[in-house]
Amino acid sequence: MLVFFIIAITVVVSVIGFGNPNVFERFKFNTYDVLVRRQWERLVTSAFLHADWMHLLFNMLTFYFFAPSLIGYLGSFRFLLIYFGAILGGSLLSLYMYRKNPYYSAIGASGGVIGVLFAAIALDPHIGIMFMFIPVPIPGWIFAIAYLAYSIYGMRQTLGNVGHAAHLGGALVGFVLAVAFYPATLVYNTFVVVVMALPLIALAYFVYKER
Repeated sequence: MLVFFIIAITVVVSVIGFGNPNVFERFKFNTYDVLVRRQWERLVTSAFLHADWMHLLFNMLTFYFFAPSLIGYLGSFRFLLIYFGAILGGSLLSLYMYRKNPYYSAIGASGGVIGVLFAAIALDPHIGIMFMFIPVPIPGWIFAIAYLAYSIYGMRQTLGNVGHAAHLGGALVGFVLAVAFYPATLVYNTFVVVVMALPLIALAYFVYKER
């Protein structure tokens, strides 16, 4: 029920945003509005807005497929901490990386969804990730490493109209909180958890260089 409730709220707010530009502009993430106007709520409210139906559908389907297993491992309260912590982590990393660009804006639940996905992978690194154009599932930890490498490159090169920083911030929070809440995964999956952590350490280094 918790998963369906979050999906329902996100869909309703997104649909309102589709038809009401004022709502969309007021609650999207924007560096100027957060840093200068002190509208800190945008760090979270932007996650309930989406660019279009495809953007919304992709995020909610990913959320639907991976959220239940995470709740099964950690319970509802810790799941909520991961989801909203990942949203906030993604927004804060975006805010830091683009703090000198007052026009930078972003929307979407991707930070939280990627946080849920990476938390699920941290707890079960061999979970299968399916793509329509690939007939066999990809082990989660391999997907995670490839995705992080691509996102770090995309963030540094400002590649495409994608919030790479939000994805990376969400992934970092989801991964760290999952391991903190379920440290047994370090015993059962030591090698893959350490390997997955390497791109996140590289991310921390790149963020440090941006001071």
